Amino acid sequence: MTQRATDDWLSEDDRLPPDSWGRRKSAGPRLPWAIILLITALVAGRFLLTPHLTAPALRTWATIFVAVCLQALPFLVFGVVLSAAITAFVPPSFWTKALPRQPYAAVPIAGAAGAVLPGCECASVPVASGLMSRGVAPAAALAFLLASPAINPVVLVATAVAFPGNPAMVVARFVASLTVAVLAGWAWARFGRPEWLRVRTHTAAPGQSKWGSFVEAMRHDLLHAGGFLVVGGLTAATLNVMVPRSWLTSVGELPVLSVLVLGLLAVLLSICSEADAFVAASMTAFSPTAKLAFLVVGPMVDLKLIALQAGTFGRAFAWRFVPLTFTLAIAVSFAAGWVLL
Repeated sequence: MTQRATDDWLSEDDRLPPDSWGRRKSAGPRLPWAIILLITALVAGRFLLTPHLTAPALRTWATIFVAVCLQALPFLVFGVVLSAAITAFVPPSFWTKALPRQPYAAVPIAGAAGAVLPGCECASVPVASGLMSRGVAPAAALAFLLASPAINPVVLVATAVAFPGNPAMVVARFVASLTVAVLAGWAWARFGRPEWLRVRTHTAAPGQSKWGSFVEAMRHDLLHAGGFLVVGGLTAATLNVMVPRSWLTSVGELPVLSVLVLGLLAVLLSICSEADAFVAASMTAFSPTAKLAFLVVGPMVDLKLIALQAGTFGRAFAWRFVPLTFTLAIAVSFAAGWVLL
């Protein structure tokens, strides 16, 4: 039998190398030593570093960081669980039946659906891609992509807790975010071109149950969102302690500059929408409108979303949709802050 005939006869699995190839041997005996070294380092640090960690500024920094993370963590976990449940258990056919086929009519309905169906930023991109692959108009899927992580019940409740006694901030966030989602969807329906958008067909892993998909989605989103929450808490605490209050006050007194600064900061921090309200509330030197811009921009435009959108829909899409969304978010935040705050 020739080599070519042999290759044709072999299945795809037969051509794969054994599972043991390229893998390191288990480092079992070294694991206890690593744990012992870690415990030793922690104990030594407790006695050697404690005298140097009692400065008032450092204690303030630690207090702000812990407060931001502890307040946001329950909402983050709840939002991730709900998002994973929707991803795993809601059939995609539900969306094609619930939304009108006419894009301009489907966009506001898809945007409003984000108010009742929680989803984090990490999950919104693959969900939107799945909707497009099943026949939903791209403009409607994009409106849902922007609205779901911004105006769902978990995010609104978290905003109310972060801004106690200030229901206007919750209303302003809902109105501004939904407005941006609808306007962006309509803009894509009017000016978007099919060649700018790459739509892929998503298939579930072979043999994976719905519960397996649920657990996998929850674990993935929790690890990613939790890491970004820690980064956001660290940054918020550092801004409050390290940056001179006079600098923040001078920026906060400039309406246009303060809104742009917090909008760009939301892009860089990439905080999960279930937790960003607590970070925004800790930035006391900025105006309510600037904080609103932080809350509107973050769930719609940040670094991880840009990467996800470029990888899922293509760079041609990201280069056009990201600037459009950011510009609309800043403009609508100005208008909503002026009217509602």
